[in-house]
Amino acid sequence: MAVKCNGSMAKAILTHKPASIYDDLPEARYHFPRAYLRQVEAAVGDFVIYYEPGRTGLGDSDRTGRRSYIAVARVQAVEADPVRADHFYALMVPGSYLAFDRAVPFFEDERFYERILMREDGKVSKGAFGRAVRGLSEDEFAAILAAGFRRELDYPEAEWDLPEPGMPAGVPSIPELAAHFELAEPAATFERPIVERVLSRPVRDAAFKRVVRDAYGATCAVTGLNLTNGRGRPEVQAAHIRPVEHQGPDSVRNGVALSGTVHWLFDRGLISIGPPPGYEVLVSRKGLPDAVQLLVNADRRLKVPESPLLRPAEMFLAFHRREVFDRTG
Repeated sequence: MAVKCNGSMAKAILTHKPASIYDDLPEARYHFPRAYLRQVEAAVGDFVIYYEPGRTGLGDSDRTGRRSYIAVARVQAVEADPVRADHFYALMVPGSYLAFDRAVPFFEDERFYERILMREDGKVSKGAFGRAVRGLSEDEFAAILAAGFRRELDYPEAEWDLPEPGMPAGVPSIPELAAHFELAEPAATFERPIVERVLSRPVRDAAFKRVVRDAYGATCAVTGLNLTNGRGRPEVQAAHIRPVEHQGPDSVRNGVALSGTVHWLFDRGLISIGPPPGYEVLVSRKGLPDAVQLLVNADRRLKVPESPLLRPAEMFLAFHRREVFDRTG
């Protein structure tokens, strides 16, 4: 049975290890034991911040974590684990997950972001760190959030979406491709509520673009092209795999770096991506113009980030293949 918001909400820190015994999928759910049930239930309807500890696995050698706050999400409900006794899932509001554009250390600029982590003598409280779920005050939440999007908040909004350069000579323009496939160009719409300035759609888009571009080295994953505009900024765009309008999260695992033309094809289901580990580039039965076909990587596979933690997640790829990709021809 799921527990929904009861009107009394409280923000929280959720500690997430990339490799652990828990069935976490940060964009969708957080798995935890009964010891934290009351505190997580209090966060239903409110925001939580994910913290990545230093130890990412079970062994002493698994100390590759960033010891930083890495993302924010909103809790929709809590439900019991149907398999494991005395364990529960915090279910996130679909699409609410947003990765910070920079990992925020728990201690930075001579301050602890969480007051509970500091002992009276000014040193780190290991006991507080031992709690996987910790309460978070409004001012602590705001400070971590602002630090996570510091680059966006310090960067003029006019610079977020500079005009993109064109593709190589001979490649059809997007209007030409639209005519070729007889596709209308619907206006982009977003139905996400604006919570605060740092969670507004423009800031989310700018942060998502930054983390995806960084993960892929500003290179199109389908063509291998690394183009820049006249001001030296990368042409590559950050594409959502599960679209925003279908509650896709702003997670690097729900993103892929694509050139403008390839992004357009991807959003309209004319190309897609096969499951890992192959990540095959799939093409609609409608085909592609020869000039575009020649741009696709020779092995017909996506060029993915070196770190598995940054690669596209199958849950999002499967959605795109099932709901967006045009198989009919």
